[in-house]
Amino acid sequence: MSILIKNALLLPIDDEMTVVENGYVIIEEDTIAAMGAGPAPDVSGTEVVDADGDVLMPGMVNPHCHMAMTLFRGLGEDVDDRLYRYVLPMERKFVTPEMVRVGTRLAALELIEAGVTAVADMYYFEAEVGRAVDEAGIRGVVGQTIADFDPPDHRTIDEGFALTEKLVAEFRGHDRVVPSIAPHAPYSTDIAVMNRVARWSDDHPDVPVQIHLAEMASEMEWCAKNYGMRPVEVVEKAGLLKKGLICAHCLHVNESDIEKMAHAKVCVAHNARSNAKAGRGIAPVEAMRKAGIPVGIATDGPMSGNTLDLFSQFAPVSMFQKLLGHSRKPMPAAEVIRMATIEAARVLSLDRQIGSLKPGKKADLIRIDLSAPRMQPVYDVYATLVFSAMPADVRDVMVAGRWLMRDREVLSLERKKIMRDALQIARQFKAEMARIDAGA
Repeated sequence: MSILIKNALLLPIDDEMTVVENGYVIIEEDTIAAMGAGPAPDVSGTEVVDADGDVLMPGMVNPHCHMAMTLFRGLGEDVDDRLYRYVLPMERKFVTPEMVRVGTRLAALELIEAGVTAVADMYYFEAEVGRAVDEAGIRGVVGQTIADFDPPDHRTIDEGFALTEKLVAEFRGHDRVVPSIAPHAPYSTDIAVMNRVARWSDDHPDVPVQIHLAEMASEMEWCAKNYGMRPVEVVEKAGLLKKGLICAHCLHVNESDIEKMAHAKVCVAHNARSNAKAGRGIAPVEAMRKAGIPVGIATDGPMSGNTLDLFSQFAPVSMFQKLLGHSRKPMPAAEVIRMATIEAARVLSLDRQIGSLKPGKKADLIRIDLSAPRMQPVYDVYATLVFSAMPADVRDVMVAGRWLMRDREVLSLERKKIMRDALQIARQFKAEMARIDAGA
């Protein structure tokens, strides 16, 4: 059956960031067949949805996340050494395929409710993440982490590559789940491993590569101490700084780094909220974009940024660049929405399929209700979305022509079971924290 959505405030996310009053979209199977302004054409055998003036726009894209870490959300927030006191020991003890499955389902539920239809993930037991993403009906670039700090799912780098091979074998050719390899960071893989990833990537050009890069002062110190270089230079020396590399954070990059990144055609996932929450600084987003580097807005993991909705990222993304520029002009609201849609899709090399509304593209779209008092009046719909909107305003979500949420009810996941399973694991976490504290 075809679907006609009419009477919408349509945001196609084109080059001009056009706003179409009284717009319509016609969907055939999983694809946008037609769209336009004015009275919608009659199409026989069609499901008709009257948007009643609500915003209709592409589903949002989150290009960097650790979905299963929903189960660590809010844990030890006010403890300075929580990473070493709680998180790493508890990851080694509790992170299992089952825990990853439960945490990822909880994340997927949150993402759908917030209008995020595609996500890039880096974590452990990543095949479980891919299966949960598939079950939820969203799109995912699922990255098997490879690191040398004794992570939960591999003891050696060879085992990490073996897990990646299995992930690729399971999801290669999937219409929504893209397998990926994810060397954790320069300091947790070193040049030899990154070079091995680069060579592996040459043999698997359809598999994206994700990495944390230039995120922390300690990373800068490690690179300087071991190589007399900056992180971007270390990754370049390893042969991994190349087209399509998805670089998360990129806080500590200078003009020379940005030039190298632009020349290599890498992409950036910007995590304004989690960076600020950790006191790590402000990424030079405008400078990177001016150099031609695609930059998408991401949430980071829910342990770091707490929420997985992009709405909570929008104001910080805009305001931090305004602070750097000492002006209201930097990072206009329309550019923030561009970064959350088509530009983030480009970061994940999915921009030919999603990220904008256009005939021939996949029908990944969301409907946003404008009726809340904090959303009115609307002078600039992009400013309203950036500074006023919340996840609760997302009314409907569609991916590949399939409704995942209608009138705030998620259709693809079992809410009660997901919440019950998550709380059961959280009780184990609380008990372990108490045990750790008792032994301190």
